[in-house]
Amino acid sequence: MIPRLAERYRKEMAPALAKEFGRDNVLSLPRVTKVVVSMGLGKAVAESGGKTRENKRFQEAEQHLTTIAGQKPLVCKAKKSVSNFKLREGWDVGLKVTLRGRRMYEFLDRLISLAIPRVRDFRGLDPSAFDGRGNYGMGLSEVGVFPEIHPDKINFQQGMNVTICTTARNDAEARRLLSMLGIPFRS
Repeated sequence: MIPRLAERYRKEMAPALAKEFGRDNVLSLPRVTKVVVSMGLGKAVAESGGKTRENKRFQEAEQHLTTIAGQKPLVCKAKKSVSNFKLREGWDVGLKVTLRGRRMYEFLDRLISLAIPRVRDFRGLDPSAFDGRGNYGMGLSEVGVFPEIHPDKINFQQGMNVTICTTARNDAEARRLLSMLGIPFRS
C-alpha cells in the first residue's frame, strides 16, 4: 500500500512542479529524500551522571520516539568532554531516527495533518528556517502533540527536532515543495 502523501506527490504535485519550474524530467523535480527526528537529552545526562540508559527520562524519551517514528532510535554519544556541561566523551546525549521511503511519508502525513494543528498558540512555521541547500528544520516543544502518545504516559516534557531533507536546488524550490505538501508557513 502506497502512503497517501506519496501518491499525492506522484499524481498531483509532480506535474504541477514540472509545469511551474519548466522541467520535463521528473527526476529533476524537488522531492523529500529523508526526515531526521532527533531529541537532545541534556537533562537526563545531568541527572544521571553518565549512566543515561538507566535514567527514567532517557527511557521515556526512547519509548516515545520509537512510538512516533515507528522504528528504534539510534543513541548519539558525546564526541568531546565539556567540563562546563559536566559531560564526558562517550556518554549518551541524544536520540535520533532517520526515516526514508514509506515510513517517511507516513510520518510527514501525521506531522502535517495531526501534530502541527495540535500545537498550542500556533501561528505558522518559520519560512526562513532553511539551510541554504533546500533542507528545512523545525522544532516541537513537546511530544504530546502526536496522537500516538497518551497524555497520561508523559512524565517528563521533552521536545524534538525535525529536519526535512529535499533534493531541491535552492530554498525557494524547497519552500514551494513543502508548502504543496501542506506545511503551514507563516505569511
